[in-house]
Amino acid sequence: MTAAKNEPTETTVEKILDVDVSTEMQDSFLEYAYSVIYSRALPDARDGLKPVQRRILYMMSDMGLRPDRGHVKSARVVGEVMGKLHPHGDSAIYDALVRLAQSWTMRVPLIDGHGNFGSLDDGPAASRYTEARLDATAMTMVEGLDEDVVDFVPNYDNQLTQPDVLPSAIPNLLVNGTTGIAVGMATNMAPHNLIEVVAGARYLIEHPDASLDDLMSFIPGPDLPGGGTIVGLAGVRDAYETGRGSFKTRAKVSIENLSPRKTGLVVTELPYLVGPEKVIAKIKDGVTSKKIQGISDVTDLTDRTHGLRLVIGIKTGFNPEAVLEQLYKLTPLEDSFNINNVALVDGGPLTLGLRDLLVVYVNHRIDVVTRRTRYRLDRRRERLHLVEGLLIAILDIDEVIQVIRTSDDTDAARSRLIEVFELSVLQAEYILELRLRRLTKFSRIELESERDRLREEIAFLEELLASPALLRKTVSDELDEVAEKFGTPRRTMLTEARPSLATTSKKAQPVLEVADVPCTIYLSTTGRVVRVDREDGDDDRADGPAVSVRRSRHDAIRSQVDTTRRGEVGAVTDTGRLIRMPVMDLPAVPANSVQLAAGVKVGDYLAIDGKREKIVGLVSLASPVPIALGTAQGVVKRVAPGAYPARPDFELIALKPGDRVVGVAQHSDDDELVFITSDAQLLRFFQASVRPQGTSAGGMAGINLGSGASVIWFGSVPDGEESVVVTVSGSTATLAGTDPGSGKVSDFAEFPPKGRATGGVRAHRFLKGEDVLTVAWAGRAPALAVGTDGSARTLPEAGAKRDASGVALGGVVGSIGAARL
Repeated sequence: MTAAKNEPTETTVEKILDVDVSTEMQDSFLEYAYSVIYSRALPDARDGLKPVQRRILYMMSDMGLRPDRGHVKSARVVGEVMGKLHPHGDSAIYDALVRLAQSWTMRVPLIDGHGNFGSLDDGPAASRYTEARLDATAMTMVEGLDEDVVDFVPNYDNQLTQPDVLPSAIPNLLVNGTTGIAVGMATNMAPHNLIEVVAGARYLIEHPDASLDDLMSFIPGPDLPGGGTIVGLAGVRDAYETGRGSFKTRAKVSIENLSPRKTGLVVTELPYLVGPEKVIAKIKDGVTSKKIQGISDVTDLTDRTHGLRLVIGIKTGFNPEAVLEQLYKLTPLEDSFNINNVALVDGGPLTLGLRDLLVVYVNHRIDVVTRRTRYRLDRRRERLHLVEGLLIAILDIDEVIQVIRTSDDTDAARSRLIEVFELSVLQAEYILELRLRRLTKFSRIELESERDRLREEIAFLEELLASPALLRKTVSDELDEVAEKFGTPRRTMLTEARPSLATTSKKAQPVLEVADVPCTIYLSTTGRVVRVDREDGDDDRADGPAVSVRRSRHDAIRSQVDTTRRGEVGAVTDTGRLIRMPVMDLPAVPANSVQLAAGVKVGDYLAIDGKREKIVGLVSLASPVPIALGTAQGVVKRVAPGAYPARPDFELIALKPGDRVVGVAQHSDDDELVFITSDAQLLRFFQASVRPQGTSAGGMAGINLGSGASVIWFGSVPDGEESVVVTVSGSTATLAGTDPGSGKVSDFAEFPPKGRATGGVRAHRFLKGEDVLTVAWAGRAPALAVGTDGSARTLPEAGAKRDASGVALGGVVGSIGAARL
């Protein structure tokens, strides 16, 4: 009889193992945690890539998807990566590929995407609809993989190999940042500017003992892809020191007139990874719940041509600055970024500070260059060995042919060649494979040239391996080339201004009106602007106690304006344009010691192109005193107050072709205007002699210029003040910024006043070899001189005659300003 179905037979052995559930769960969870930490979520500190990102870049390089080739379907890339290297879901691979192509996520994108790769508010199209290829920057990540620069490890089924790490010629981890959640740990790293990171890495290469402060002078803070403003840098320093910290980012918002009777807030940059739809939703929720007041409408005008533009309308009667303060507190217009620099180092997760990250990367590049040099040296030695064998054969080619013809077979021919010509096995084999067309005279010349070139290259490579200093210099030079090729200007402005999210009490009601306290805005001669808030009753203006400037970098004052925190001042440029500048977001410093180095660059704050346009001074838009302008061609103009156009910027003067504004002043009729020219002439005259004009006028003659001369300084000297004139002379035959020249300080009273439209009086006698004034200034004593690097320069003692010669200076003077106002 046969056994019944499912009934065990005599050969069936039932084996049941008893397993402790707690032990099995423990082991399985540890194995899972290990896989997530090391194979998915955390980047390698050397190339800044997670395994899936590294496999995508390597596979695309292996597929030949270079920038000079056409795009291919993203689905094809995903399939290749999944089938050969990454045994996980296709969605995870495609998500990683998309992130590598998004310019708002990556500071330096590594993949050139074609098609819908999403936006800040929407996801990308499916992989079958998009196309991709490597970006030019990604080629620097994989460059040299065929030169044994990194180790290769088996793939998941041991049939193929993949790089354990990429050569990474750019410091990708710091430049692009990363985010990931592992088991029991997470990483969240902010993007940085490539030029700044490379500068810090090069400094570390030259100075291995560099401190954090040294490195932060090159890398002051993150540089987010979407721009915006980072407010409060204490958390950034904490992150750079310990690997953990946080900072707050603000949107870039300007107050503009949307119509003659309506004002609005225009948002052109948002915090990192914050989309306009998220901001609009939060604003609508706040208006509906009556937590946000003063907003009439929100319009999203963002497009691919003009970029982000979110217009927030303000109701009539509401203060735009106060409404903006509400939005900073209650919407993502101000957001927080928590830094947690966790990355894999030597196979284990570590929390790294800025210096640690740079050290790991620099050591990786040194190792890559060392291995590349050894590989190239071996290849060139091998080639030289063959070339020398060929030259031996060509020099006695008749005998070589005779030896081969008289040999019975290939082995015999090889042996006889080795014996007769003292060749190696490789050389003899290479000669046997030689084609007859290589036996020409021209080929011999080519081989001799190649031999000489190979010997030079071998000597250089041997020297490179023997000299650690030369090796480090090579790494530094290659980094400099990458920064020059792919670097872009900083997008995110850094400021020490206090963030708005200071209200911690949930019961506290948002205050619509911000305190409109008096304040003074200072502009340094090196272009930094700060705000000094004054309590009620305090007065640090010119008619009150003088405000001292702490001796530090950027400490010479060009101009000051008294205003209020909710007010605005005008920044005048050398093109004659006045730009309205809200003062609320300017960094504030203590009134008892104005430290201008804590300010922001006024050009960055106003987003102007410093190569085409420069700020020459600040003025008050609420003052009844006219604005005085002086130009390089000697034109003077006073602009009548109170009739300024209600636009964010407007022209103050109609300049002649080739002319530019060199100075701006705003003082009473009792004060005097002063011109100083390049040929050392000074003219002073009372402001009352210049009739105020409208903004469209071109001004009138201010000073008569000599042949080839131009105005180098224009300003106003207060009546009755103890003032001085500082002049620095030099030569047009020397390179600018190399010769300190000579300078002198004279009392302003030494210069007699003359009428407007005259030539003035001589202000400086040139020494032999000098023919031009390079820097000049007149104003309230004492004066401060600043070098081109922002450091203080020593000026001669005051009291020199007006037409005397100067004395030699100890350093190049870049600008001169007041020590107090």
